[in-house]
Amino acid sequence: MPEKELTLATLDRFVGQELGASEWVVLDQACIAEFAHCTGDDQWIHVDVERAAQESPFGSTIAHGYLTLALVGPAALETWIRPARIPTALNYGLDRVRFLAPVPAGSRARVRVKLISVEPKADRRVLITTENTIEIEGKDKPALIATTLVMATSA
Repeated sequence: MPEKELTLATLDRFVGQELGASEWVVLDQACIAEFAHCTGDDQWIHVDVERAAQESPFGSTIAHGYLTLALVGPAALETWIRPARIPTALNYGLDRVRFLAPVPAGSRARVRVKLISVEPKADRRVLITTENTIEIEGKDKPALIATTLVMATSA
């Protein structure tokens, strides 16, 4: 987290800087199975532990890419939206997402957030772009890198 006061009004001072890293989150088999149930993506590489142990090139089941990507929203809340006391922040889109490495079941992951840009818009809105790197504990290669857009409004 930057040392200076982080608010919507001062956010532009932090462009190019890391805003923080989220807490580690365990992506265990129960979490993966629940995501599969909720989304209907029940591919064996995610849910069939025995088959994945035998046939998967990763030696185990892996988290869905979109489950891993879903860590970005809570990380934004944790690292900059709540600390900056931003009253309303809405997902506005993704400019780029690259899935770089699988996340084996049971792995711990966290999100590092870097502020890319802050663009004032009409009606007290601000478009905020961040680069989000999802790290897997103990691995050099990140699971993914995503450039996200958030539309924030001031009170």
